[in-house]
Amino acid sequence: MGSGSATVAHRPATARDGVWRQREGPHKVYDYLLSVRAQSGAGHFVLIDPDKWEFTQLAGMAAAASEGGADAILIGSSMLLNPHFDDIVLAIRAATEIPCLLFPGSTIQLSRHADAVLFLSLISGRNANYLIGEQVKAAPLIRHFGIESIATGYMLIDSGRMTSAEYMSNTRPMPRDKHDIAKATALAAQYLGMQWVYLEAGSGAEHAISPEMIAAVAGYVEVPVIAGGGIRTPEQAAKCVAAGAAFVVTGNVFEQAGGGALIRDFAAAIHAGSPPAP
Repeated sequence: MGSGSATVAHRPATARDGVWRQREGPHKVYDYLLSVRAQSGAGHFVLIDPDKWEFTQLAGMAAAASEGGADAILIGSSMLLNPHFDDIVLAIRAATEIPCLLFPGSTIQLSRHADAVLFLSLISGRNANYLIGEQVKAAPLIRHFGIESIATGYMLIDSGRMTSAEYMSNTRPMPRDKHDIAKATALAAQYLGMQWVYLEAGSGAEHAISPEMIAAVAGYVEVPVIAGGGIRTPEQAAKCVAAGAAFVVTGNVFEQAGGGALIRDFAAAIHAGSPPAP
């Protein structure tokens, strides 16, 4: 990806912005996304990895996600090679009408310009730095920036190959067929007060999270479950929702096949994957 920065022209506010930006309280993004789930059955998050796109492509990708019916954009990378992260977030946020959430691999991936941050704890591993170390360093910055924090239990699940997240975190993923371990870990996250549980196969995973794993975890905890990694078709995404996923994350498939109509197909499949929650 290019390393240059650029001046970003902000788009004017739109009617769709008012749906969530005009909400009151410290949890307006989280509350808005829960309302999306209640109305549509599940939500679609598009992950934009800044290391996979040229800077000049970011605005177009963000606009395609918004226009294609995605409900939020996640911004993050396992590494981050580009030193202009603030400019990256500004470019994406200026081009879209939907919430932009940080999905940080480390404290260098924080920006005051985001709408919220997934405050991740890598609960599938035993590396203290990713359980609590990075979080201690990040917390004062998040408070200073005044951005909304969404506590998220992050669980790496074996996908058939080593992923960047596995390598960079120096942790082993959970076995994909050990549903009891995943259930207990997710429940611990709930009891620790985390708002979401994120089942992650990893970017470009050989195997996505199985519907059986999603169903086991979603049926065992009360917090919403996110599924991501290796989801290459709208049909796969719909199966995640039918199994109980509250939100489905896609990203790598758009890097390979482009956005636009494909994003629309994914959003439609995810929103139709199950009846709206009561």
